[in-house]
Amino acid sequence: MSRSSSGFVAGLTAAALAAVGFLAYQASASAPDHLTGQKPDADPSASASRSPKDKAGPKAVPAHSGAGERVIYSVGEDRVWLVKASGKAQRTYKVTPSTVDPVPGAYAVSSRSGTVTGTDGVPIEHVVRFTSVDGIAIGFSSAVDGSTPKPDPSKKTGGIRQSRENGNAMWEFATISAKVVVVP
Repeated sequence: MSRSSSGFVAGLTAAALAAVGFLAYQASASAPDHLTGQKPDADPSASASRSPKDKAGPKAVPAHSGAGERVIYSVGEDRVWLVKASGKAQRTYKVTPSTVDPVPGAYAVSSRSGTVTGTDGVPIEHVVRFTSVDGIAIGFSSAVDGSTPKPDPSKKTGGIRQSRENGNAMWEFATISAKVVVVP
């Protein structure tokens, strides 16, 4: 086989593997719990409950959220902070929560996708995933059309929606293995 042929075959193989991985993710994200065969990462009763707003103000980095560079997500405030290594917030903004909340704790970005279709059928971009709950992938994303409607409460979704502008900032900030801290 010539060099150009082997390069072409390698490229096709890589594209096929990426397509299979994407389809597998979509199938697992939308499959009912009883069909996935996966054990939940957390007890659903352990999901964080919504708490009152932080009295220090929305720009203040939440206390007890760790140190160093990290993404902080407050399930009670529906707010994200992108925190620099110095501990100061580079950016903070409101988000539209998913119907399935992650359990408070520290996580790492485990996967990212440039553009996909969300479990709700909406085309999304800049998907940054960091955990799963009961087989539902949890992560940040932006709808391509810029919308951030509240999710259908009758469906299990893990997409924490943000504006496209904030999604671009998250995409640049939260690369694979970046720390994500979930607080109540």
